[in-house]
Amino acid sequence: MELEDQWWKGQLAADIYQALRCKELKLPSYKGQSPQLNLRRYFADLIAIICNHFCLCPAARHLAVYLLDLFMDRYDVTMQQLHMVSLSCLLLASKFEEREDRVPKLETLNSLGCMSSMNLVLTKQSLLHMELLLLETFSWNLYLPTAAHFIDYYLSVGVLDGDLHDGWPLASLEKTKLYMAKYTDYFLEVSLQDHIFLCFAPSLVAAACVAASRLVLHLSPSWPTRLQRLTGYAWENLIPCVEKLLIAHDSDVEEASKQQCLEQQQSQALLHSSGQPAAVSQFLQLPSMQFAQKAPQACLPASHRSASYPQGPQQSDTQASVACLDPKPSLPSLVYPVSMHYSYQAPCFDR
Repeated sequence: MELEDQWWKGQLAADIYQALRCKELKLPSYKGQSPQLNLRRYFADLIAIICNHFCLCPAARHLAVYLLDLFMDRYDVTMQQLHMVSLSCLLLASKFEEREDRVPKLETLNSLGCMSSMNLVLTKQSLLHMELLLLETFSWNLYLPTAAHFIDYYLSVGVLDGDLHDGWPLASLEKTKLYMAKYTDYFLEVSLQDHIFLCFAPSLVAAACVAASRLVLHLSPSWPTRLQRLTGYAWENLIPCVEKLLIAHDSDVEEASKQQCLEQQQSQALLHSSGQPAAVSQFLQLPSMQFAQKAPQACLPASHRSASYPQGPQQSDTQASVACLDPKPSLPSLVYPVSMHYSYQAPCFDR
């Protein structure tokens, strides 16, 4: 629920944060025992695509996926029923987190292209029945904190003037904050795509997203005292979660690099065959990206995730666009030396 606009900047921020931390201690247990666990990523992607289409807030998206996880963990649900359950979770979460005028309407949902491809038509009666079943399952309690509920509070001190980039003072604090927000949003979406992140507290996942973003952006110290004090997590507490986030980041970079190499080969073949300069789109080179450019979206394997890598233009509502990254002769090993001095050469911005 929207407590207030930008609550993390208000006088009650510390009290609201402590209430969220207390509430997460009472979250329902998750065992990861659903027989349909292999379908989870598909339905998490479906929720993310529809949320992006309606521009729903991250808290609504994360709550919808969390409700789906808890429901699947308790019931054996068929494939057709899972479509209805997923959309009902999305509607419940949007009603809880968004303003009334932003909640998707039944007619609009039915008009989506993905609905016809699923051969699914929603009715008021079926939605009402499923929403009531979900509410009874959760004892009518949807006040369930997710990582998205903590991230803005942590970002309020995520980057400050005293931070260094590659050992040098920040060239632009505002631009660094912009990139910090983009990367934390990306890592938040990564955390939605694998149920393994449910073994961590939501506040810890949010803190790990901030820490992973600082590592990728080469900001030092990686985990300053102010963040440790604000979040209540020492660096050692974050390492297991940060490593999983960075491994997923590596996978996205590798896939995007492969895609760019393929596109370059195709353009060169076209150039040689026609004898005329090929009309090649301007690629954003992420490792040497200027702040004035929009950050691209990572290449997402269909079986992995639809997380929004630092945002770029999308091909469609159901396809993630591919980022064009500098091909690297060799990618780093997936064994990360996660320490206060992270050595991985990740996409960053120019000074």
